[in-house]
Amino acid sequence: MLGKQAEACFEYLLNNSKNHQLLAANIQIQGETKTLGELDYLVFDTETEKTLHIELACKFYLFDDSLGPDYEAKWIGPNRKDTLKEKLEKIKEKQFPLLFAPETRTALKDLQLDIAKIEQQICIKSFLFLPKGFNKEELPKPYQNCVVGTYISFSELKEEQAGALFAVPDKKQWLLPPENLPDWYSFSEAKEYISILINNKKSPLVYKKQKGIFEKFFVVWW
Repeated sequence: MLGKQAEACFEYLLNNSKNHQLLAANIQIQGETKTLGELDYLVFDTETEKTLHIELACKFYLFDDSLGPDYEAKWIGPNRKDTLKEKLEKIKEKQFPLLFAPETRTALKDLQLDIAKIEQQICIKSFLFLPKGFNKEELPKPYQNCVVGTYISFSELKEEQAGALFAVPDKKQWLLPPENLPDWYSFSEAKEYISILINNKKSPLVYKKQKGIFEKFFVVWW
């Protein structure tokens, strides 16, 4: 669901860009008996006059310094199912080589492109969360710019000050601005719902709203 939302936003930006022309999107590459995969976007950059193959991803990652030793492996999904390293490897080892498959040449025949001259790029729209109290200045600059919140364990979820309200959006609502979220609850109501999710090994995204200020954080089960 998040991926589809990100695709819609990305295509809107491309279609309204003065410097980019969208040639094709979500190109299914068919083999003899099955689908081999999909190319996300083929784009012509009018400034550089290059054709680009862009693979898009929208990911929420939490920083766990105990993982590694590779830096990219330290960024892991809220439910610990995937890492940034795994995503990058999948794109480089599976998505990028697909461009040069014989079946792809057939699929792109009508576009009359020189596949050998196409430049490949990865666009990962990342929403990064740090352990409570971690200084984001310790991260490389590109990562700092993507930090949007923190994460805590359920045991760290303490009673809040009077007047604070909480939202626990469904995953399909994670890209919405907090102002657009319809349901807000008291601390005790939110904690009860979060407890159910934690017991089912699901790490919810939580918004706190107090005196017009929003705070975004994950509560993790691990």
